[in-house]
Amino acid sequence: MHPHHLIEPSYPAPRNPVYWVTPRHLAGDDGDLAERMGHALAGLGWSMWPTSRNTLLYVSPDELRGAEWILAASPFEMGGLPVAWQLSARSHAASAMTEWNAYFTAGVPHEALADLLAAIDAREAPDVGFEGPERVLTALSAQGWLRDVDRPRTTATDPGFSCTVSLELLPPLVQDADPRPDLVGWQAWAEPALDAPYLWCASFSASVPHDLVAVFASSLASPVPVPRRTLPRRAEGRLSVVHRS
Repeated sequence: MHPHHLIEPSYPAPRNPVYWVTPRHLAGDDGDLAERMGHALAGLGWSMWPTSRNTLLYVSPDELRGAEWILAASPFEMGGLPVAWQLSARSHAASAMTEWNAYFTAGVPHEALADLLAAIDAREAPDVGFEGPERVLTALSAQGWLRDVDRPRTTATDPGFSCTVSLELLPPLVQDADPRPDLVGWQAWAEPALDAPYLWCASFSASVPHDLVAVFASSLASPVPVPRRTLPRRAEGRLSVVHRS
């Protein structure tokens, strides 16, 4: 991921009609990622309170899972985009250290993030996984994504070559309980054209269970149209409008 890209501008559709569009990975977040995820987390029964860093921290009832809206604090960037959400899991509620973290910039489709949050919430032990990385690639292949010819065991791309999910060395500042150097974790990004600015980026630390990443990947690759009132400007020409209301 290149560090020079700027945050994605969007434009409101005339008279704010609702467009049902595909592919999902280029549909953006409709400009309300914080509100959408806040409603989803409230529906799951997670508690929320503001922090001294001007962030919003959500915690599951058992205190093993956390989600934090950190865009205002802007702790770091991925692909030149500020990180908006950080998800985490602990093995014990009293533990000060998280076992894993996942990071998402603004612009990520909120449907994929909501599906991931629901899967995290449903797990009895959110820090434990028994599946291998093949689970992620199988989920993407089932949606018609293509495995990379040179890296078929670690990388897949959508048929339009505008979004990639890949097992890569962790970017700087991505935190994980495993202290070993040179760890790899799943990374995802949308790039409408070669060397174009990213629409969004996501990074999963090394200890995130592969089956949780597979939930995010499967939702991201879903061919089901999603409703949008605000369309990413950089995705013009790459989005298909299936229905308008």
